[in-house]
Amino acid sequence: MGLQVRDYEGVLTVELDGRVIIRHSRTEPWIYAGHGQGQYDMYRGNFKVSDRLGEKLALVDYAVESSDAGDVRVTFSKSGLLPLTVVFRVEDDRAVIRFVGNKEGINRLWLRLAAEEQEHVYGCGEQFSHFDLRGRNFPLWTSEQGVGRNKDTYITFLADKEDRAGGDYYWTFFPQPTFISSRKYYCHVDDSAYMDFDFRHQSYHELQLWNIPEKLVLEAADTYVELLGKLTAYLGRQPELPDWVYDGVWIGVQGGTEVVLDKLNRALAMGLQVSGVWAQDWQGVRHTSFGKRLMWNWIWNRELYPGLDKEIEKLREKGIRFLGYINPYVAVEGHLFKEASAAGFLAKNDRGEDYLVDFGEFDAGIVDFTNPEACEWYKNVIKENMIRFGLSGWMADFGEYLPTDVVLHNGASAEWMHNAWPAMWARLNREAVEEEDKLDDVTFFMRAGYTGSQRYCTMMWAGDQNVDWSLDDGLASVIPAALSLAMSGFGLHHSDIGGYTTLFGMNRTKELFMRWAEHSAFTPIMRTHEGNRPDDNWQFDSDDETLLHFARMSRVYTALKPYLKAAVKENADTGVPVMRPLFLHYERDERAYSIQYQYLLGRDLLAAPVIEEGQRTVSVYLPEDKWIHLWTGRTYRGGDIQMDAPLGQPPVFYRAASHYASLFESLRSLD
Repeated sequence: MGLQVRDYEGVLTVELDGRVIIRHSRTEPWIYAGHGQGQYDMYRGNFKVSDRLGEKLALVDYAVESSDAGDVRVTFSKSGLLPLTVVFRVEDDRAVIRFVGNKEGINRLWLRLAAEEQEHVYGCGEQFSHFDLRGRNFPLWTSEQGVGRNKDTYITFLADKEDRAGGDYYWTFFPQPTFISSRKYYCHVDDSAYMDFDFRHQSYHELQLWNIPEKLVLEAADTYVELLGKLTAYLGRQPELPDWVYDGVWIGVQGGTEVVLDKLNRALAMGLQVSGVWAQDWQGVRHTSFGKRLMWNWIWNRELYPGLDKEIEKLREKGIRFLGYINPYVAVEGHLFKEASAAGFLAKNDRGEDYLVDFGEFDAGIVDFTNPEACEWYKNVIKENMIRFGLSGWMADFGEYLPTDVVLHNGASAEWMHNAWPAMWARLNREAVEEEDKLDDVTFFMRAGYTGSQRYCTMMWAGDQNVDWSLDDGLASVIPAALSLAMSGFGLHHSDIGGYTTLFGMNRTKELFMRWAEHSAFTPIMRTHEGNRPDDNWQFDSDDETLLHFARMSRVYTALKPYLKAAVKENADTGVPVMRPLFLHYERDERAYSIQYQYLLGRDLLAAPVIEEGQRTVSVYLPEDKWIHLWTGRTYRGGDIQMDAPLGQPPVFYRAASHYASLFESLRSLD
């Protein structure tokens, strides 16, 4: 790792393997410091965040000293005011910038990293509206993703008006203070405070931090594949998925034992390849104005699902697993709330009472993950009520709701713990699975995350998209979501087939479901969801044509099992994601850097899903290579092409040089 700090004629320059990362002078300082007080207004997981800023100074003055260990220590100040010592050093072959000697109690930093006009930037966690982050700023705060997520749309206007839930382009369940530059380096801020990464300036990127972080970590590489390997070696990697995952779709069904089995048997009779039945209401339901919700008391509901324990065994004998649902909260009506409250396992308010969160017509307590005993108790709930009961997986929902005024067991500020909470939730789930020695058999998937989720979570899903075609919150949005997360070090991603959120007159159409299913056949997992208002949505079994189409796409997915398993193993071993941006393997192709609605699945498949209603031809860009159209066998060399895209044949291509060419060719014979 080449980290060099130079001080010459009043200009301080920091280089990373020959790349100028910091350039500081009195006229163009890289560091500003000050004091502020954050204001957080939460309503049902939607946050309005503002800052009461008291002071901001450019720390233009600096004094350099070198230590015996090779560290370079620089103290920055403004004429002696707000002095802050910064240490530049190499740790474990990584460049590290540490902040020490904060004698003035500074709690705000603005750091400007050198940029180039034509530079591209990716990452910042899961971003749904924009893959290339250049030209915009991205506040990093885990929250609901928002409904519509575009202030210029009527849906977002209605969501804001009715429930303060419309959101904006940067709202996300999974923010992360990490970016990857097309200059082939990454920068990660090791902290969980509120931040805002601003990429709107031609000559610098400005990172606004509402805390003094422990450190910034930077590494460079010659290729993006190598760079992602370094990033994931630092952040952690996901394990391989259980083998049964690839044997079919996970059908999201609910309504009780009889209803679920009837739907499953009809689907099987129509040729659907099923590896899992996902019944999120296994522990009971409640009905609200938002739609059908769940009873947050994590134990088998015998009234709704009579005989489920025996049916799970029968399904497993047929090669079909049963999956459920859990989140980090316990509803006040349930026995788990009473048990946790009596033991002191719930987070408190400032009066020492259990803090209750309004989730929309019902309240729930927060299991306090800073309390080791509470964590052990909740892990045992998962072990006893879920794993030992026979569940092979579950949606580990939520994680992004931690209020900033809650009082935690360890005394830490909830403002600082808020972003870290989803990763702590992931860790608890992972430990429960590992302690039961079930990692090769049981999996879980999450929507919320932060730094550390890479190390603990086994799979992400994109959250609660609208059941529509909108770019910011519909089918299209799940593609940049997967790619941005991939460039943040998380390589396993999927989405609810057909979307979830059904509000303001929108409803899932037959065409939307069918196109979403086509896309999902070329992702690590195929899984359906009925949505929050199932009766308003087109489902996988709403008519025979839909079910037959879905069955065919499930056969495509299962036929890809050897290829998908190899791609998932590569992610586990090297950190190269399963769904990849085109430039990951075509670095010299400038066009590839701005494409966000196409992706590579592994090294050899290129997918350009249909994302517009009524679309039957798609404009596709192919990097220079020898590509074979999956459905017709026609050969293309690269460039812009217009492709027919009838239902059942989304534009997908494979590399002629692929070792899996014969496997891909066999897909054309699937009926």
